[in-house]
Amino acid sequence: MPLSEHEQRLLEEMERSLYHNDADFVAKVGGRRGRPAYRSIVLGILITVVGIACLIVGVFLQAPIVGIIGFVVMLAGVLLAIAPPRRRGVEAELPVDDATNAAKSRANQQGFMDKLNDRWDKRQDGNGQ
Repeated sequence: MPLSEHEQRLLEEMERSLYHNDADFVAKVGGRRGRPAYRSIVLGILITVVGIACLIVGVFLQAPIVGIIGFVVMLAGVLLAIAPPRRRGVEAELPVDDATNAAKSRANQQGFMDKLNDRWDKRQDGNGQ
């Protein structure tokens, strides 16, 4: 069921408030993602191929230890290839204006929540409960 215009406006207002009040949280959870680490992906694929080769050699030679080592190397290669790129620092990505705006809007957070609670109470009282 689609949201009404009033509910859409409330949702947009809540999203804007989240971006303003919790800029650190938004930067950690979502938002801008950096480029994929192509070097890690290629290196991970190469290590995975070496691990598969060791696994096959271990099965062919009937040497379980070589197969186990091949499996561990293969697993390490896959984990390296799919690992997210490391960030140098979240603070470096945020402009100074956003940090100061976030600090100012944190002071207004309680007011926003009070408004939402008041609206909820009015809605509940209007329904006869």
